Amino acid sequence: MPNSSSISEFLLLPLADTRQLQLLHFWLLLGIYLAALLGNGLISTAVACDQRLHTPMYFFLLNLALLDLGCISTTLPKAMANALWDTRAISYAGCAAQIFFFLFFLSAEFSLLTIMSYDCYVAICKPLHYGTMMDSRACATMAAAAWGAGVLNSVLHTASTFSLPLCQGNVVNQFFCEIPQILKLSCSGSYCRELVLLILSAILAFGCFVFIVVSYVQIFMAVLRMPSEHGRHKAFSTCLPHLAVVSLFLSTGFFAHLKPPSIFSPLLDLTVALLYAVFPPTLNPLIYSMRNTEIKHALSKVLQHALFQLP
Repeated sequence: MPNSSSISEFLLLPLADTRQLQLLHFWLLLGIYLAALLGNGLISTAVACDQRLHTPMYFFLLNLALLDLGCISTTLPKAMANALWDTRAISYAGCAAQIFFFLFFLSAEFSLLTIMSYDCYVAICKPLHYGTMMDSRACATMAAAAWGAGVLNSVLHTASTFSLPLCQGNVVNQFFCEIPQILKLSCSGSYCRELVLLILSAILAFGCFVFIVVSYVQIFMAVLRMPSEHGRHKAFSTCLPHLAVVSLFLSTGFFAHLKPPSIFSPLLDLTVALLYAVFPPTLNPLIYSMRNTEIKHALSKVLQHALFQLP
């Protein structure tokens, strides 16, 4: 049986069995990837260039767009290359790097979404203290903490996973490398340490989830007590996009990792992976710009400036 020292590459799950479908999937993934790059790139440019968007909410939105760009760039380019060149291989180092960066971006994004819920809470429930509680230093510290938590979580899990002996082959039943699929290749009984880390991460994630839920319960209670209909509408338009992004992120992630083990199907696993790894980074810019007039105005200025620069 092969062990981890003798494995030089892994074989990923092919997106299709026939050449025609492989090419079709390549073009579909390319379209999704370009849409994600365009959407998150425009959001980042608009927030960076428009002085009116230099506020805590949009600062965190800029960080979210950067994390989304990193997340989708970790998985899709390799999947597109494999579909285009009709191959399944990914190197051992490439697989480890993919797991590290994907877990880093996901962990940092969940931490950032938790911080953004706190920002909404302070803005709605403690508006008189917002300027002092969410000043530039506090925002930078919280954003750095989110990125740092992502790095720490990713280092621990990646090091623990790839220190395991692998004796169940090198076929990964997913279109990108992820920890649950690598654990299936490890020797029986050798992954207790990684399971402990996964349980601890799940507990921390659940704590963030509870924090978000409690924050939004208080936000909605405060909004419903507002006497002004205009004030309620403004508060909802500020917080609902964030709540929609959180719901999309959590629902796809929970469904991917909490579905019963008895439900096993490569097609289902592939579909679920696309849901939580590809759709949120692509849809987040659309969700945030759909009802946000400030973002729309900033985006129109960016696009007009870009068009005027064309020869």
